[in-house]
Amino acid sequence: MSMRSDERRQKPLLQVLLPGPAEDTRGVAAPAASAAGSPARAPPLGSAAAGPEPPGPGAGGVARTGTVGGRSGAVSGPGPSADGRVSPAGKAQEALQERYRLGSLLGSGGFGTVYSGTRLADGAPVAIKCVARDRIRHWGELPHGARAPLEIVLMDKVSSGCLAVILLLEWVELPNSFLLVLERPERCQDLSGLLAERRFLPEEEARGLFRQVLETSCGVLHRDIKPENILLDLATGQLKLIDFGCGAFLQDTAYTQFAGTLSYSPPEWIHHQHYHGEAAAMWSLGLLLYHLVVGKHPFRRGQEIIWGRILFPQRLSQGGSSSLGRGE
Repeated sequence: MSMRSDERRQKPLLQVLLPGPAEDTRGVAAPAASAAGSPARAPPLGSAAAGPEPPGPGAGGVARTGTVGGRSGAVSGPGPSADGRVSPAGKAQEALQERYRLGSLLGSGGFGTVYSGTRLADGAPVAIKCVARDRIRHWGELPHGARAPLEIVLMDKVSSGCLAVILLLEWVELPNSFLLVLERPERCQDLSGLLAERRFLPEEEARGLFRQVLETSCGVLHRDIKPENILLDLATGQLKLIDFGCGAFLQDTAYTQFAGTLSYSPPEWIHHQHYHGEAAAMWSLGLLLYHLVVGKHPFRRGQEIIWGRILFPQRLSQGGSSSLGRGE
């Protein structure tokens, strides 16, 4: 997902993410968004495409908003209006539209749908991520006790303490979805796009970027570290780790469920169906560093990961090859 700064096709926030005031949202599924297309509509709230409404926070029309990073936690949403004509979710939607304007589609997939946006108060660029409630598999608890999707809980933990992690500015819970408002550097590119343009990075440059990635733990296991999930601010050189949808809290015991990209999974997962967090993180970091300096992923198939046979180009220095492990 590349967060570009193109705002030429701005639209009102709710015109794209949410149904209009005269639209019936109780059974019409909107077409799925395409990352390659123009700004597209997410499934309307309450539509068949959004799936059934499970029990949990926000059920029954309750809407909540929250902020993170030193201001952590969900804040109780507005109660029903005196005349009962405006739902709490409707008020939350209207408040969000008053603060942000939506831009172009940045990416769409299992993680949700992400759009560029602008904060109206100061013109700051943001990214707005929409995640359907029925896609949320893991929940957690914020410091003050409120229940929220684990992605939000993890970002609440890391946003204020890790400079190399994208900042979650605020979030809104709606009956069938969650909206996450994230910082977005004005000029940025993910490392996958950078490698596509330059093939590989010089060792010194890769070393500096890699050092920033090492500062992103903060007690959280991302579980999907790869070039596509690392954003580079082209103006400052600062990296930002994005998309904590596969994340988990770091634990001492083994993980028995895999989340992330299979080609970045450690050999013990493929062979034994379990892995330890720190060891798996080190493995994925090693693959990332190889990808940066060589220009491609070292493995193409799962069996190659088990064999662990890695080849290094002759242009790499002795120190560069040693930092990646012994090769041929």
